Amino acid sequence: MDDAVVMRCSPTFWDEFCYEPLPILGAALLIAAIAYFLGCFNGAVIVSKYILRDDVRNHGSGNAGLTNFHRTFGGGLTFVVILCDVLKAVAALLLGVFLSDLLLAGTGYNAIPEVTLYAKYWAALFCLLGHMFPCMFHFKGGKGILSGGTIAIMLDWRIALVVWGGFLILAILTRYVSLGSVWAGASFPFATWFCYPGEIPAIVLGFLLGGLVVWQHRANIKRLLAGNENKFTLHKKKEGGV
Repeated sequence: MDDAVVMRCSPTFWDEFCYEPLPILGAALLIAAIAYFLGCFNGAVIVSKYILRDDVRNHGSGNAGLTNFHRTFGGGLTFVVILCDVLKAVAALLLGVFLSDLLLAGTGYNAIPEVTLYAKYWAALFCLLGHMFPCMFHFKGGKGILSGGTIAIMLDWRIALVVWGGFLILAILTRYVSLGSVWAGASFPFATWFCYPGEIPAIVLGFLLGGLVVWQHRANIKRLLAGNENKFTLHKKKEGGV
């Protein structure tokens, strides 16, 4: 059996990509578009703007995230925000896997188990981009912690343990949600690297995901270093927030 036949019998992702790139590129574009669209459904903006008729981005830190929503409005609608941001992340990753299976059926990619992992990370990246930069809300969204934390759970329990464990420890001990959030973003790519060594696409996407979260918290980092960052409280505030 010659080398070309062996390669086609047991291809790697890159072998298949070089041989037949169009199916994976088409699937990637569709997954990206749908995941981004799902990410744009920002729970804090939808609830505050269309139910409470008072855009959360006009209060506190101006951030369209759970922490600012809770500090500004509080109440039971906070759980609606949580549900919205969790479900869209779950839907994005599940649809990413479903579409990759559907669109790549009958191609050599079907025989490559890593494709499912890459589809999850790819969908996760665009869901987070949609959450942070939603086109229907003037590209002004949240910082991605709740959706990002859900993504970590969907990807791998070991990654979720590192991300959520550090987040909860830091947030509870210091009452700085932003400090826990920075840990979550910074630790995510290294947790990916540890769990999936050698999976270069997943690792690169992991660094992009984690880097986005850290970048979105750059103002919080400055306030933490200056010592004037707001601490989390269970009581509602009308102004001030993360």
